[in-house]
Amino acid sequence: MTIMSLYAQQLVRYPELGISLDFSKLPLDDAFLSSMQGRIDKAFADMKALESGAIANPDEKRMVGHYWLRNSSLAPTPELKAAIDGPLADVKAFGRDVLDGKITPPRAEQYSAALVIGIGGSALGPELVADAIPAAGLDMFFLDNTDPDGMYRVLESLPLEETLVVVISKSGGTPETRNGMLVAQDFFRKNGLEFAPQAVAVTGVGSRLDKTAEAEGWLKRFPMEDWVGGRTSVMSVVGLVPAVLQGVNVDELLEGARIVHLTVGDDGGTIRRQRALPQLLNLVGQIHQRLFFLFQQRVELFSVGGVSFLGFIHIVVHLVN
Repeated sequence: MTIMSLYAQQLVRYPELGISLDFSKLPLDDAFLSSMQGRIDKAFADMKALESGAIANPDEKRMVGHYWLRNSSLAPTPELKAAIDGPLADVKAFGRDVLDGKITPPRAEQYSAALVIGIGGSALGPELVADAIPAAGLDMFFLDNTDPDGMYRVLESLPLEETLVVVISKSGGTPETRNGMLVAQDFFRKNGLEFAPQAVAVTGVGSRLDKTAEAEGWLKRFPMEDWVGGRTSVMSVVGLVPAVLQGVNVDELLEGARIVHLTVGDDGGTIRRQRALPQLLNLVGQIHQRLFFLFQQRVELFSVGGVSFLGFIHIVVHLVN
């Protein structure tokens, strides 16, 4: 087989997404694909079960439902669909009211900035969206680690009277996030401002953070479901609250995620499994596991400084899995 014919055979195009992937330099020949076919079929069957609500965490008896966030009609029960649609409508209404000036800070005419306090999945997704999509709403700032110099550098740059603070923690007890919250609260207090009227909590119902926000009278609380993992939460309230404050059209964002899911996934036969991006990337990983992990260690360096490459990895993993 000539180089060009191999290229033509193993070039995978995704016209709906505007991308193409060239696998011709990798040994994904018919013999290798045939040897992996049993694993491929099992993987698709397992994914179908997960998307249908199978228990993915036997110890905690929890489902994995981030697949449903981009298209709530996929949720296996009406109750789960409502648990997606209700908060989504609330997020959009809240964002609209903040940006339209119907919800205002106590000592300013309107909010102009948002400070997101979180770590890991509670920060990477929102940071990526803020970096990738130009702000049409509030200016976005982040406290995503416990470095004191870094935290105060961010806090001192804020228009404090016009800043809405969003504290994100699924468990409600993440130490790093709580530290950031306490530092922010103290900074507000030292500048003569109350924290609670300008604070929003995104957390599990009944968590420590949720109880704190309720007791202190925070501006708003958004519930995070236990079937949404932190690393795949960008299409949940974790990512959508900051996004809507930034001025992102979250309906278009979710529609794009839905299209990606249909384009690169398996829909029971209409889309050939040979085009499924997660499958292809997994097969590449089977061949080049050592190369992948060495690469992963190197890309972590890109997260230093403000442009988070791992944020990109975070959202891609969410969209294609």
